[in-house]
Order: sequence, then structure tokens, then C-alpha cells
Amino acid sequence: MKNLPSPGTGEPLEKWDDKSNILIVDDLPEKLLVFGTVLEDLGQNLVFVNSGSDALREVLHREFAVILLDVNMPDIDGFETASLIRKYKRSSLTPIIFITAYADEIQTAKGYSLGAVDYILSPVVPEVLRSKVKVFVDLHSMQRRVRRQADERVALVAAESARRVAEENDRRSNFLSHASRELSGSLDVGVGARLLLELLVPRIAPLAVLQLLDQQQPPSEVMVAAARGAEPVRLASAPSGGLPTVVQNALHEAVAIKERVTLQPTALRRMSAEAFGLSGPLALRSAVAVPLMIGERALGVLMVGAEQAPSSHDGRDWAALEELASRAAIAFENAHLYRSLQSEIVERRAAEAELQEANRRKDEFLAMLSHELRNPLAPIRNALEVMRRIAPPDAKFTWAGDVMDRQVRQMTRLVEELLDVARISQGKIALNREPVDLAKVIAQSVETTQPFIDARSHHLSVTLPEAPVWLQGDFARLSQVVSNLLHNAAKYSDDGGRIQLELALQEREAVIVVRDNGIGIDDALLPRIFDLFAQGSRSLDRLQGGLGVGLTLARRLVELHGGRVEATSAGTKKGAEFRVFIPCVSVVQVPGANELPQPLAPVRGRRILIVDDNQDAAESVAQYLQLEGHEVKTVGDGMQALACVPVFAPQIVVLDIGLPVLSGYEVAKRMRQMPVTEQALLVALTGYGQKEDQLRAMEAGFDRHFVKPTDPRKLVELIAEWSSQRADGPAGQVASTTPASARP
Repeated sequence: MKNLPSPGTGEPLEKWDDKSNILIVDDLPEKLLVFGTVLEDLGQNLVFVNSGSDALREVLHREFAVILLDVNMPDIDGFETASLIRKYKRSSLTPIIFITAYADEIQTAKGYSLGAVDYILSPVVPEVLRSKVKVFVDLHSMQRRVRRQADERVALVAAESARRVAEENDRRSNFLSHASRELSGSLDVGVGARLLLELLVPRIAPLAVLQLLDQQQPPSEVMVAAARGAEPVRLASAPSGGLPTVVQNALHEAVAIKERVTLQPTALRRMSAEAFGLSGPLALRSAVAVPLMIGERALGVLMVGAEQAPSSHDGRDWAALEELASRAAIAFENAHLYRSLQSEIVERRAAEAELQEANRRKDEFLAMLSHELRNPLAPIRNALEVMRRIAPPDAKFTWAGDVMDRQVRQMTRLVEELLDVARISQGKIALNREPVDLAKVIAQSVETTQPFIDARSHHLSVTLPEAPVWLQGDFARLSQVVSNLLHNAAKYSDDGGRIQLELALQEREAVIVVRDNGIGIDDALLPRIFDLFAQGSRSLDRLQGGLGVGLTLARRLVELHGGRVEATSAGTKKGAEFRVFIPCVSVVQVPGANELPQPLAPVRGRRILIVDDNQDAAESVAQYLQLEGHEVKTVGDGMQALACVPVFAPQIVVLDIGLPVLSGYEVAKRMRQMPVTEQALLVALTGYGQKEDQLRAMEAGFDRHFVKPTDPRKLVELIAEWSSQRADGPAGQVASTTPASARP
């Protein structure tokens, strides 16, 4: 007997061969051996089981041509097994032959009622058993061949249908790809609309109508294209209200419901070419309107009319049309976006030009503001110094003078901070780098802010390292940074507060720490504490004052030095700490460079011409210089100054820049050309203090440039220095602090 796969392995029939399966069920092994010997000559797959439950298991796993079933079995008898076999769909029609040693009419009837096809008495006759089984095996083989042939025909039809679908899909894909390339090739809506109609007519249909929608106004016109066969495409524009009513309704409905709308054939037969603004014959039998959608927004609607009956258009054709409409909508949306972008670019350029113009006007305004604010401060400062020189000793007068001096310094600092922030924002600040000892920067900053700190009764402690900390930097700007931080600490601490100023060296960085026990920094403000004009909440009394630019200026000046500033605070009422980190550079100190210069002996008897259209400013400076023993003359404009030069023969000219008639620059140039003042000391005393103003003053022939309000004592020191240099030089030669290359 042939070895067979074990029952229950679940191997599919195709993995065996083309033989039929025969199931033999008997609980006696010797009978199974007999059946196998008898049926072996049939050359089929014999499956042996010895119980009804095993038979049911095999029936679940494979298909059988015939089942030989013993009636008498211990667990489930043959009749019950047959009844269960018939309940399975696969084996409901499988022939069953009962094998029994005894069969009466009742038993036979019961077997046939359960679907038995025959009874064979045991012991079996081999030829009878073999012939009966062979009949069912041949019948099963024939059924399998019929099913296989049917499956092959179905597969052939399916393959042919799939081939046609694939070809149609390829054709549709190629068309849609070509359409996408054509539509995306232009960012002009009008050109894109014409290309869409030319793609449709006459390739898809002889008539196409396109209506583009504008969100701002109702549609007024439609574009129509028509052609038949090889004739050229006719394009026309027509008023949307002139279209046939049924077409207008279909276009409107497609947009409203955002889906394809099919027009009724009966309504199409009554339409003519003239209804679409065209000429020539037109016979439509089917038409659809498809919206051009982007998301939930309709950009337009497309109607296509064909000469075929509606039944000749299947769903795939309309699906391709909808896909084309979707791609056209994307192209039109891109064109709209491009047009919007172009308009936005034009508007943005105009806005940028306007902003640049506004920025230029702002710069001019700030420059003029500084001039106008400094002008009144200058005579106040000068008058204060005059009063201090001539007033008798009096405690109240000293107190009043100190108050005026502090307020003038505060006003000057606010003006300078505002202008410095503007200049830094425009990149107009250049550092004057030189070897700087940070200890001296600290000392200068403390001296600058000490009056304000004393006015609030604060206690300031300063901690410096034993060794000097040197770096390459701008002494004045670094002093400004520390002064701003100290001033900020004093301003935001209650009277009698504690302020700590520390300088240390840490990993090739200089660290300056300013710590206070003041009002602290709120968590919401801390991340933007260095932003321009950022300040904490204030009450109406504006106790702290200020413009909110000091910390911004400090951070940007530190960044110009390659450093950084950090702020920390434990919260409101818990103080604040600011840390400045600046890279250190080793610098060789020049011997004697730190020695303080010896003060020059006071100089008297110089002829000084003061030119200023602000009478108070001119008179206040004149009064102070007269107290110093000089001969002083004041004039109000440049023409008067040039007229009095030959007569007065000034040795020193203090000249304002913003003069009527002639500017201070022009007056300086002319004075340098006059023999009397060719070697005179020319000093610019002006409210214009930007870098370009100073350079222009040097080019015009000035020796020094002072920004109002200037301490008149600095002017006296300059006169003494100039006189000393003149005395050291050759007879009749005037020394100048301006390099020769800077003169015109």
C-alpha cells in the first residue's frame, strides 16, 4: 500500500498530485488492510481512519471522491458519522458507501436517508468493491476537470478584462500626467483655462464650458470650447447669464453640492451652438458638470458635453474627468497663490520702502532731538558751574547745586542711552579698542553712579581680585555697561538697599557681577529683561523712571566685545543678579602707562570767540571762561564770526555746528583759510554727537569735538593743554590734537 501524508497535516490537494482521495473508515485494522489491498490498483490516494471522529477531521481538511464507512463502530457509528459529514458544505454531496455485515430493510432505508449511495456486505467481493469505487472516482475526476476548465475560462476572461483595464488606466494616467504638465506650466489663470479646454476638446468631448469663480464677486463670463474630429478648436467667451437655463442650473448645483451633476438628455437635444456663443452644428446627448475643488472651496466648475448616449459613458470616464478637474483646480490655485504672492511682494516692497523712509526720518528726528535736548542742557550746566564759582559758601546753595547737577547728568544719560540704542540697532557704533584694566573701569563706573547711589542711601560694596584683569576693549563703553547695571540696581532697590559689585577671573573670561536686594524680576519679565523698552510693571508715581533701554544697551555693548550678559532672580522682592562675561586677552602693560598725568597750570588771557545762536548757551560758556581770566566775545551766527575774526583775532574759537546762514562746518573751513585763524584752536561744541558728525567735524578743520552739555571744566583743561603744546612747539606755531591727515 502506498505511503500517504498523515491525516490532519493540512497539506493542500495541489501539493499531492492529480489523484482523487478515498476515505476508508473502519475500527478493525485487518479490514482496513483488506480494503487497501483491494483498492490499491485504482492508483488513487487512500486515506485510512479507524473512528468516526477521525473521519470528520479528515473531511474538514480535504475533499474526497467517495467515503467507505463501516456501520458498526465503537464511539460514533456509521449512521451518526454520515449525518455529521452531510452537515459540512464541502462533503454534503460526497458519495458514501456503507460497509456492514448485516443489513435489513429498516437499516438500509436509514442509510439511504442519510445520503448513502450504496450498501456493500462484508466480507466484500473485491471486484464489486473496486468497480463501484472506480465509478465514483471517475465521476469525481470528471467534475474536477470541468471545474478546472471553468476556472481557466474565468481566469482568461479576468486576465483579458484586467489587460483592458490596465491599458485604459495607462491611457488615462498618461493623459492625466500630460494634463498636469501642461496645466502646471503656466502660472497665469487665463492661460491655464485655455489649456484645460484644449485638453478636453476634442480629445474627450466636442464641447467644454469652464466657469471660474471669484470669491469677491459673482461669475459674469464663461469660456467655451468646441470642435469635432480634426477641425480646429473654437474658443469663445460668453456671458454666464446667456447660457441655457438647464446649463446654468447644473453649474450652480455642482458648486453647491460639491459633486458631479449629470444633465438630462432631453434638455440637451434642444441646445444649439449659438446658445454657447459658437457657430456650426452641435448635437449633445450626454453632459456632466464637475466642480473644481480645493478642499471645501470651489474655484470653478467644468461642464463637458458628448455626442454619445449616457449609457456609453461608464463611471471610469467620469472619474477621469473628476481627476482632471482636481488637477486643474490645483493648477488654478497655484496661479492664484502666485498672483497673490506677486501682489504681496509688491506691497511688501512698498512697505519696506516706506519703513526705510520712516527709519531715515526717525534717524533724522533722533539726531535733531539730541540737538534740541542738548541745547537747553548746555547753558544750564554752564550756568551751574558759574554759580558754583561765584556764590558764597552756603549749605542750601550747595544742596541746590548738587540737585541741579544730578538732574542734568540724569537727563544727559537718558539722551545718550536713547541715541546709543538707535546707533547700535543700525550698526553705527565702532569700538575704540585698547588695553583696558577692568579695575579702572569699575572705579570709573562707581564714580559715575555714586551720586545716584548716595541719593537713595544704598550701601555699595566692591570686591576686586588681587591681580589686574586686562582685556582689549573700549574703556568708555565698558564703563557705560557697568554704570548702567549699577544704576539699574540702585533704581530698583528700596532706599537703604545693599548693592554688591564683584570682579573675578574665570576660565579665560572676566566676570563682572552686580547683585542687589531690591524688588527682583518677575518670572514673566525675566526672559525678555534685555529687550528694548522692556520694564516691569509700574505704578502711576513712576518711582523708578527711565526709558527701559539701559539693559538693552548694556547687553549689546557686551556682545560687541564678544561677551554675554545673564540675569537671574529668585522672584519678586528677592533681588536680582546680573553677570557680565567678557573674554580676556593678555596685554603687556606699558611702564608708566597707568601713571596719572600731572595737572597743567591754569592758563589765562586767551582771546576766545564763542559762536552759538543759542544766546544762553553762548553767554553761560562766556561767563565761565571770563571767570578763568580769558577775553571772550560771543556772536550769534557764522557771518558775524567771520566778520569779527580780522579785528578780534581769536586764538581759540568755540563754534556751534547748527548755525543759521552758514553751518559750523563751513565756518570752520573758511577760518582755516584765513591767516588769523589758520593755526587757532577750533572746538566744536554742538548737540550733534553721532560718529559721522565727529568725522565730518575733523574733516572741516576742527581740533576737538564736544557734545552738549559739556562740563566747562573740560574746555578749560583743553585750553591749558593746547597752550602747553603751543609753548613747546616752534615760535608762532600752534599745536593741534588733530592729525594732519584729518585736515582738509
